[in-house]
Amino acid sequence: MPRKKALIIGINYTGSDHQLNGCINDAMNVRDFLVQERGFPPPGNGDMIVMTDEPENEGTPFYPTNANILAAFQWLTSRNGPGDTVWLSYSGHGGQVKDLEGERASGLDDTICPIDFETAGQITSDMLHRAIISPMHPEARLTILFDCCHSGSACELPFVYRPDAEGNINLLDTFKKGVGLVKAARGLMEGGLSMDKIDDAKMLLGGATDFFHSLRYGGSMQADDEGLAPENFEENWEAENKDVWMFSGCRDDQTSADTSIAGSATGAMSWAFMRTMREQPDQSYVNVLQNTREALVKEYSQVPQLSCGGRYDLDQSVLL
Repeated sequence: MPRKKALIIGINYTGSDHQLNGCINDAMNVRDFLVQERGFPPPGNGDMIVMTDEPENEGTPFYPTNANILAAFQWLTSRNGPGDTVWLSYSGHGGQVKDLEGERASGLDDTICPIDFETAGQITSDMLHRAIISPMHPEARLTILFDCCHSGSACELPFVYRPDAEGNINLLDTFKKGVGLVKAARGLMEGGLSMDKIDDAKMLLGGATDFFHSLRYGGSMQADDEGLAPENFEENWEAENKDVWMFSGCRDDQTSADTSIAGSATGAMSWAFMRTMREQPDQSYVNVLQNTREALVKEYSQVPQLSCGGRYDLDQSVLL
């Protein structure tokens, strides 16, 4: 009988200079959604793990340290079979570090930040792909929800949905956005230098480099009839042909909001995704993305993304 299995991570970094407020709530809301509305077994039955930095978890395997998260990834991706439904969600800080392999036009790799990232390091997009995507059974479906900054290609899936309103890539908007990023970086550097300013400017210029790179190589980055465009990674991840679908809170060059909705601290992407799924449980992947974007567009600048492990039919219903 097919199995349902989930790993849910929420990190508030409580008491640190990096504290967030809504990520543990996100984890609990995702847990309740999966158990109550999608038929996942609750924690304690061996098929769902919830990791948070609540005090009672410190010193246990459920405390989201770098080592514990990587171990949980190994648990999630092992012993799966054909027809299994697998879920991974992460709410916490996302970051960017220097791309040591030279495959990113921006010079930056996307990351997630475990609770001990300042001492144990961040987990890069390449590490995430090798730990999560590569080991997955090809006939099990993995759905990922990342509610963090710089998350657009955080797992290095080979295809991303990139149409404009007409289903095409809008090169003029891309050009304008690239110019805007350069201007923002230039403005940031005016009025004196600081390490924070230099880091922020590097990030803005890295994003601009990505945009102009996509213009230069636009012929190879065109979307197909589904609106899917290939990502530009050194590794041939497409050859893995993994049945993986990822909803992320924003593009690589954007931040993802930690906010308060109806008096409760939450991640904007987590709130919008679950609201969308609750209102219409049987939607296609494209519909979920469009409705999630619509829920956020009036209040937030972030643009949720959809990526996948192959050239798949985006009109099929979300399998959860």
